[in-house]
Amino acid sequence: MIRFGPAGNSDSFYVQGYKASWQAPAWLRGMGLNAYEYSFGRGVQLKEDMAKKIAGFAKENDIAVSAHAPYFINLANPDPEKREASFRYITDSARLVTHLGGDRVVVHVGAVMKLEREEALKNCREGLKEAYLRLDDLGLSQVHLCPETMGRPSQIGDLRETLDFCLLDERLIPCIDFAHLHALEQGALNTEEDFAAVLDAIETALETERAQTMHIHFSTIEFGPSGEKRHRTFAEEKYGPRFEHLAPLLKHRGYAPRIICECHGTMAEDAKAMMDIYNGLDA
Repeated sequence: MIRFGPAGNSDSFYVQGYKASWQAPAWLRGMGLNAYEYSFGRGVQLKEDMAKKIAGFAKENDIAVSAHAPYFINLANPDPEKREASFRYITDSARLVTHLGGDRVVVHVGAVMKLEREEALKNCREGLKEAYLRLDDLGLSQVHLCPETMGRPSQIGDLRETLDFCLLDERLIPCIDFAHLHALEQGALNTEEDFAAVLDAIETALETERAQTMHIHFSTIEFGPSGEKRHRTFAEEKYGPRFEHLAPLLKHRGYAPRIICECHGTMAEDAKAMMDIYNGLDA
């Protein structure tokens, strides 16, 4: 089943008088949405009892929950103390996502820093394998880590690198951020054929069945010579990429991904716009 939802809470959620994330599932269901991504981007600070409260309302309203691990993670970093911190961010996120009733954690794998890129990639591969050893030891084997495609050359995670990471363990699910790919390649996703090439690459690397249930981040984005600058909204028509080019491919190929909208401030509204575009293909 394909699902659509926001990363975090839209500005309108708070304008309408809502204050807490446990209120989000019912609010999202009222919009017709069925997914929600909770952000630990600035740190895993959510209390276990609150996570369970959110999980209860998510289950009641048929909202699939995922989480985004802290942005501080850098598995490329060879410093033992920094690596240990990255592992802690991952395991803490995995523990809390289970209390949220979810089983997917999106991860920014790392940055090149002053390393040779191949050395950074090697450290990241070893780090992902080590992360799963730790999750297994903690009884969190069921959690899917989702390495995300990134929007700047200085970051680890172009499409090929992300797919190669996912070959390390079948529990790894790619988080394909189409806005990041668009920014990284200086505006490369403009037609249905452009999106088809990305899906073809995923299917070739991971096979069709696994590709069909991938995690997707989608928004429009502003970029410059160094890649991603900031996420934008669908109303800002000069920015891409555009979901209209991806939706027919998902429908035709029988995909059932979880699609999380990261548009700035309008993530729920733009998630609903994507859902409407997708459902409108049946008309």
